Amino acid sequence: MPSPQTAAIVKATAPVLAQHGLAITEHFYKRMFREEPELKNLFNQAHQAAGDQPRALSNAVYAYAANIEQPEVLARAVERITNKHASLQITPEQYDIVGHHLLASIKEVLGEAATDDIIEAWREAYGELAGLLIKTEADLYRQAEQEPGGWRGWRRFVIRRKEPESREITSFYLYPVDGGGVPRFKPGQYISVRVFVPSLGLTQPRQYSLSDAPNGEYLRISVKREGQKERIPAGLVSNLLHDSYKEGDEIELSPPFGDFMLHDDRDTPAVLISGGVGITPMLSMLNTLIANQPQRAVVFVHGARSSDVRAMKEVVRHATHDKDNVRTIIFLESVGEQDRPGEDYDQVGRVDLDQVRDQVLLADADYYLCGPIPFIRLHRDRLLALGVDQSRIHYEVFGSDVLTE
Repeated sequence: MPSPQTAAIVKATAPVLAQHGLAITEHFYKRMFREEPELKNLFNQAHQAAGDQPRALSNAVYAYAANIEQPEVLARAVERITNKHASLQITPEQYDIVGHHLLASIKEVLGEAATDDIIEAWREAYGELAGLLIKTEADLYRQAEQEPGGWRGWRRFVIRRKEPESREITSFYLYPVDGGGVPRFKPGQYISVRVFVPSLGLTQPRQYSLSDAPNGEYLRISVKREGQKERIPAGLVSNLLHDSYKEGDEIELSPPFGDFMLHDDRDTPAVLISGGVGITPMLSMLNTLIANQPQRAVVFVHGARSSDVRAMKEVVRHATHDKDNVRTIIFLESVGEQDRPGEDYDQVGRVDLDQVRDQVLLADADYYLCGPIPFIRLHRDRLLALGVDQSRIHYEVFGSDVLTE
């Protein structure tokens, strides 16, 4: 913990950060990339172009300042951040670089308002926070390396199988080039994929949820082809994977990480709620539950825009066939003539928990959410309103956005 005097000074700057935080973080990234261009390989350049990353960092810096005397409030955010950093293989030396440019940016943007006392207070506070993150990430690296089949750093995998799952989503079956095993990750976790993007001249990492149960032999990811956005390089990696990477090609992966995971030590009901490509970690959970806990009640709720973009339809149908403990509820926003009620869908429209509340509100159930940020926020808030305890609601958040607790 920073000293009381430092904490008081940092907390007092919170209103200033609320007003000028985005200007500071935008300046920070421009400054750091100008002086340390190799770090562009580490940061998602689509998020930079869209302004998502500076906005997320601004929110995080403000949250740290406002809650510096209540570190327990930040505990969940720290867990999520350290897992993301470990997946990107962040090093302690990179914290020094970030700290240098962040403090310089505060001074350069705020000018005389950033007194020596304020800069020194932020230097101490940043050092304390960086030390906590570095220690936590070191523990994560050690655990990942010591796990049977585990490793540290980037490991080469070969694409043994490439399987279209819908008009937008393709699965990649990835086997270690060195012939070794892979760790038995926790269902819900993700890996980072690192590929070279010719149009940027940069190596870019992306996180993808593991979409099958742990098996010790291969890892599977199911990637949605993201559409290009005007003047923003969105979907560069997903389109490369879809169009340029073939069976037999190699890519680099980090070990599995992530704080979103199935509580497989419980026997109470599990309700899996997903939208679109958010189905991927739910499939890992579903397959694990069916294989390891055949008596545990499971409700699988999924929403898609239409049948042609609904991924893994036959996979889910096959996995849940004749399973008395599993109930599936499928929402389709648009229903075609070929879609059969009770077979291809159960409800028309977007996922609406009120329509199926009798089927999803189960005693002592855990609820797992994955999908776009608005999807998660909507259903988390609805579950809370329906009386579900917050400790029983778990969710995955990708991208630079921060889901307010």
